[in-house]
Amino acid sequence: MYPLLETINSPSDMRLLPRAQLKTLADELRAYLLHSVSQTGGHLSSNLGTVELTVALHYVFNTPDDRLVWDVGHQTYPHKILTGRRERMGSLRQLGGLSGFPRRDESEYDTFGTAHSSTSISAALGMAMAAKQKGEDRHAVAIIGDGAMSAGMAFEALNNAGVCDCKLLVVLNDNDMSISPPVGALNRYLAQLMSGQFYASAKSVGKQVLKVAPPLFELAKRLETHAKGMVVPATLFENFGFNYIGPIDGHDLESLIPTLENIKHLQGPQFLHVVTKKGQGYKLAEADPVAYHGPGKFDPAMGLQKSAAPAKQTFTQVFGHWLCDMAEKDSRLVGITPAMREGSGMVEFHQRFPDRYYDVGIAEQHAVTFAAGMACEGLKPVVAIYSTFLQRGYDQLIHDVALQNLPVVFALDRAGLVGADGATHAGAYDIPFLRCIPNISVACPADENECRMLLSSAFEQNHPVAVRYPRGAGAGVATQANLDALPFGKGEVRRQGTGVAILAFGTLLYPALQAAEKLGATVVNMRWAKPLDTELLLQVAASHNMLVTVEEGAVMGGAGSAVAEALSAASVSKPVLHLGLRDEFIEHGDPARLLALQGLDAAGIEKAILDRFGVLPASVEPAKRALKSVA
Repeated sequence: MYPLLETINSPSDMRLLPRAQLKTLADELRAYLLHSVSQTGGHLSSNLGTVELTVALHYVFNTPDDRLVWDVGHQTYPHKILTGRRERMGSLRQLGGLSGFPRRDESEYDTFGTAHSSTSISAALGMAMAAKQKGEDRHAVAIIGDGAMSAGMAFEALNNAGVCDCKLLVVLNDNDMSISPPVGALNRYLAQLMSGQFYASAKSVGKQVLKVAPPLFELAKRLETHAKGMVVPATLFENFGFNYIGPIDGHDLESLIPTLENIKHLQGPQFLHVVTKKGQGYKLAEADPVAYHGPGKFDPAMGLQKSAAPAKQTFTQVFGHWLCDMAEKDSRLVGITPAMREGSGMVEFHQRFPDRYYDVGIAEQHAVTFAAGMACEGLKPVVAIYSTFLQRGYDQLIHDVALQNLPVVFALDRAGLVGADGATHAGAYDIPFLRCIPNISVACPADENECRMLLSSAFEQNHPVAVRYPRGAGAGVATQANLDALPFGKGEVRRQGTGVAILAFGTLLYPALQAAEKLGATVVNMRWAKPLDTELLLQVAASHNMLVTVEEGAVMGGAGSAVAEALSAASVSKPVLHLGLRDEFIEHGDPARLLALQGLDAAGIEKAILDRFGVLPASVEPAKRALKSVA
């Protein structure tokens, strides 16, 4: 089915092909990509849009000696297929298989690991300057999407790069617009002209000649700027010190390859603007690129189909419904997202309350301080942000929100393990990095209904509160219709046992309950990592011989550490077993399997307690009998 593609095991094989065959290769690559992702699930629309660009970059540049640095990584499947990983695409995003993002330990062609956006220009600039310092003649190419260009880090890198004399090319993959045929043809001509040696030489000579007559030099500069400005948005990037080229059609190899070949011979930082279309070549994805951004398995001939059986409500949906209901009740509520409207469940809120919805782009730092500014003026901001992305706004969280004790609610989606996206997207660190900040509280709902109620509890407070919840569905507990809140900072005993008390934070309450049934243990639903329900904790500690803390987060510095600190402060000495995510980056794979490997399923919790405590004291007969029966 893919006769030409199957001969390509590395970019060096592709560079042996005549240019006339590249269109056929791109067509086969797109077909293979569609088939492969339909079998495994993964990012589709963005990858379909970068097929020709990937072919052109590897054809023109001498990879891996020339460095390609991909931003985010949603667009790198064609790159993986062309760089010797075609036969492993069936293992994509599965335990032990290929990552869905670039990884340095996966291939020498993955020059920089990434999955969070807007890092490519900084990394590529560092590589380019390192090559210059070491006397190595190679190029560094950053490929960044238009959405990622909204982040401050990208502009910090552009600002630095503009004054560096190195072989850096920034490729802006703009997939938010299309080029009409007449403009595309003109842009092809202009791009090749402006990237050619004649234009570059004429520009350099012109500067030298006209500098002796400053008025003429200034006039020439203005004419050049306006000539470019009539057809391209060049001025911004030229002012950063780049030579701007484009925009050109990112699906036209006859435009891409000559332009890239010309750029290779230019001096100084270059900026190439290419325009692509998400979902290119697959009509269903072209029509709805959002739906096909990260689909599961599907039949390409049929497209995505609605499930016959209604799926369980996800935590993201619980948040989205709560947000709309609370907005209906309280006109002060505003919703803020850093470019994650769909992922954070804010589509309905945007539709119903457009004047109170703010998508600030991929700019987490700005999102946090923007919320702080709104809170200063009496509004009640709710920032919907993935746990792993809040890390990028940590300075602002401390200095702009917590230090001023502003009432901002942080709805932390994707807390804990996230499955196929792996270590870069896992929300493993929010409890440790939040609970050390004064004024901030952290809620850990155990199920869907608790999530709704704890969001209401958070909204009632007059200080910053984070509510962390995992990806996907929970135990399936139905949510109430009202907006009742749970008591602030208070937990509950969910199962009364003897001997061992399991203190559960978040959704691991349910496997803890299963383990406790076999162990005869008490289970406490702690609900809050900060403030701890110290009164309840000390009561439980006084009536049990051993304590176990369970959390789907980093065990180092997490909620279990908070329990140990509280016991120590009260001069209570009891054996405590801390269960959580180990001190390691956890790879991609099935979430249930990953939790089991971390010992955080019911069987793992039970085994850890037996391994640590063995036979319980004779004074605790029911628990002892239960433990013996399990053993």
